Amino acid sequence: MSRVALVAGIDFYKHTTPLYGCSSDATKVAQLLEVNDYPKEGNFEVELIHASSAETAITKPKLREKVRQIFAGENEIALFYFSGHGVVTDTGGMLICSDSLNADEGLPIDQVIALAQKSKATNKIIVLDCCQSGGAGDVTLLGGVSVLPHGLTILASSTAEQLSFEGPEGGHFTNLFCDALSGAAANLKGDITPGSIYAHIDQSLGNIHQRPVFKTSVQRFVSLRRVTPPVPYDDLLALTRIFPDPNKPHALSPSYEPRRPIADYPDIPPPDPEKNKTFETLQRLNRVNLVVPDGAPHMFDAAMEYKGARLTDLGRHYWRLNKTKRL
Repeated sequence: MSRVALVAGIDFYKHTTPLYGCSSDATKVAQLLEVNDYPKEGNFEVELIHASSAETAITKPKLREKVRQIFAGENEIALFYFSGHGVVTDTGGMLICSDSLNADEGLPIDQVIALAQKSKATNKIIVLDCCQSGGAGDVTLLGGVSVLPHGLTILASSTAEQLSFEGPEGGHFTNLFCDALSGAAANLKGDITPGSIYAHIDQSLGNIHQRPVFKTSVQRFVSLRRVTPPVPYDDLLALTRIFPDPNKPHALSPSYEPRRPIADYPDIPPPDPEKNKTFETLQRLNRVNLVVPDGAPHMFDAAMEYKGARLTDLGRHYWRLNKTKRL
């Protein structure tokens, strides 16, 4: 199954204040979604539409039809990203289009969600960088209770009462979203999921002016993009070999360390090539906080002083993933 995305940015508005960073925001998002960083291969099939002038205006009928098309297929992921004006009216949230005379003539977010609900795509993802976008998925008649169809995830730039801000480099939310897709939200395998993207944005935005909103009804997160992992995959697989018991340290000795500081350690044994390879793996795992020296300040000291290396809590987590073949 394929991955498809509709990425829309609207700067041009005929009847309301124009915006200036939405088209460029949409372009950045589209470029990141199109290609995985690791390995360098195609990711999403992206349709980019952006309104920077009257000639490229995105009308309500056009946006609605494009949304319908993106959710029409039987894909692994169908993703819709929108950057532009948004507002909440008495009847719910609206995405304001280039030709909208007023808020009530925008594209109702409820319609977008209804199209996603009918979709046969396994994962439906809606990303909204617009004011008051956090009400997406809320049912007005139920007092704002969120009811999401299975398989749908919504990531919104602000709550239903807040504005979404943009600066000289584009929307604050989208800048963080792109940082996350570029690798800031990657796990140790290099996978970036909707949950990790939200966690990155949540930590980066303040507590008052703009808070992101995350809603989901899925059993398992899907990877939206892959980047170069901070540690080789084979190193993760080596965890159960190096640590047969995750709660016991791996004993070290000077033969693990290939460097020979004879003046400081005149009686050290010669290096062991196999132990040197293991020690290189342990050092890489140490850099990503899966392994720490046991009883010494640094890995070098642990080896030279016959100490050990032990798994951190995160290390034991990845040890269990490996043991249960869930890596």
